[in-house]
Amino acid sequence: MTQKLQVVEGEASFYVPSTGQLCKTWYKVFGDLSTSKQTPLVTLHGGPGVSHHYQLSLVDLTVNYGIPVILYDQIGCGKSTHLPEKKGDGAFWNDDLFCDELDSLLEHLGIHDKYDLLGQSWGGMLAASFASRRPRGLNKLIIANSPASIELWVEGAMKLLSQLPQETQEIVKKHERDGTTDHNEYKEALKYFYNIHICQLNPWPKELEDSFVSMLQDPTVFETMYGPNEFNVIGSLKNWSIIIQLPNITTSTLVINGRYDEAQDVAVEPFFHHIPVVNWVQFHKSSHLPQWEQREEFMEIVGDFLMKD
Repeated sequence: MTQKLQVVEGEASFYVPSTGQLCKTWYKVFGDLSTSKQTPLVTLHGGPGVSHHYQLSLVDLTVNYGIPVILYDQIGCGKSTHLPEKKGDGAFWNDDLFCDELDSLLEHLGIHDKYDLLGQSWGGMLAASFASRRPRGLNKLIIANSPASIELWVEGAMKLLSQLPQETQEIVKKHERDGTTDHNEYKEALKYFYNIHICQLNPWPKELEDSFVSMLQDPTVFETMYGPNEFNVIGSLKNWSIIIQLPNITTSTLVINGRYDEAQDVAVEPFFHHIPVVNWVQFHKSSHLPQWEQREEFMEIVGDFLMKD
């Protein structure tokens, strides 16, 4: 008889001094933190500002390897505290805020002395920033489908845009130039791009759709940090780069991207060149979400990396 997977859902208190209020970080733990012999894996979702839902496939690691997996919604999205009054406040939404929140969650769960970290897309950027601070207890690091700088992310994305039909390119450029990215024509063009470079499965997994819906319900974080344009970042992340801090990451690191990923090789290469102990795996039949597009292979590679001494 298959043993039922233990699942615990909760909220961790997170005090944010600049707001003067006690916020909540929602989380869900798959597996038993108290009895498992495997190091727990904390996962950081992308966006910034989408919810945890599209990361649910990572529970395969619990089922197949017995690794406790922790999913959570970062502040400002999903089931965690929302702060719509902070929309447009780029000084508030920054790496320090999210690193402090992660620290708070690790302490709440009692795993601060040993844990692994997997960040995907924006989550990988955050994971790299967190790891570069040499936090105690970080055992292994996985940076999945993430750029080492926004400048390189945009460079890769613009190259991908140039490969789309000319009409689609013109639609995207027109609406980003005119500030009309809420127009259905722009949304359809973006969906065409996403179906090639975000997730090539048709239809998309419901979990991925749920994450996008969550962001649309409250775009505070995404629009403040990234902006309303896909190919012209105007938010507070515009000049973001972790490249100079990468040599500070001393933990064993796995870097992942897909052949058709919006996180193109040019944006990923600095991780490989500047992190001292690193491997890089590319999924050749995937775009931005190999944990769905090549799910079995993804879990095998990640699971093997996490299980090795």
